[in-house]
Amino acid sequence: MHLTFKLLSWGAWSPDFQTIESWQHWQLPNTTVSANQASPALPHIPAMQRRRFSRLTKMMLSAAHDCQVAAQTRSVFSSRHGELTRTLGLLKDITQQQALSPMAFSQSVHNTASGIFGIVNHNTAASTSIAAGEQTLPQALIETYAQLAQDPTPVLMIFGDDPVPPVYSEFIHEVELPIAFGLYLALADIEAKKGVTLTLSDRPLNAQKPHNISLSELIHHIAIAKNIQGYLCHWYWSLEHHG
Repeated sequence: MHLTFKLLSWGAWSPDFQTIESWQHWQLPNTTVSANQASPALPHIPAMQRRRFSRLTKMMLSAAHDCQVAAQTRSVFSSRHGELTRTLGLLKDITQQQALSPMAFSQSVHNTASGIFGIVNHNTAASTSIAAGEQTLPQALIETYAQLAQDPTPVLMIFGDDPVPPVYSEFIHEVELPIAFGLYLALADIEAKKGVTLTLSDRPLNAQKPHNISLSELIHHIAIAKNIQGYLCHWYWSLEHHG
């Protein structure tokens, strides 16, 4: 499988890199979870709405907003854990025989960010929610490519996750970061070689042995308009900036 996209715009948010410009200054792979507990401000959303959102939803909405997509754009939202922190809170309320918050319950589903994105942007286009364990990000891109193959109108792809609550830490074997990442994608014209292309493949892209890259490293190279190839989430990736 060899999938190549044209990157139209992008957005990303983490507590330590909160703007597109800040990602230009990322330098080292993340090896520990940031102690920064900040959440996106989302000034474009009324305060009465955004105060109810989880940090994960806010991060994903921030990345989506940065992409500045066309009205009524289809979207693919993806998260490995979704609203796990909110769900755990509901389970604790049940064990303590406390009444469940209708708001918390309604926003504990996996497609919370997808639904709220549609509401705040008055976007009634189709939206898909993906969860596929460690393969969540590449599977979201595969879903995006399938939709583009059916209809070439650009699609918004959003990936986001918050670290799992401590009670689940023993089941996680990799470093998890609070991060959201958005790509506004179209099918690439391989022969034209214009703009920015992102390739995802299940096979090595050349004879050189690929090195492992992090999602933060990939975002950084998008921000500084520099090419990169590497191995991420069990797939081979290539980012190319064409003249």
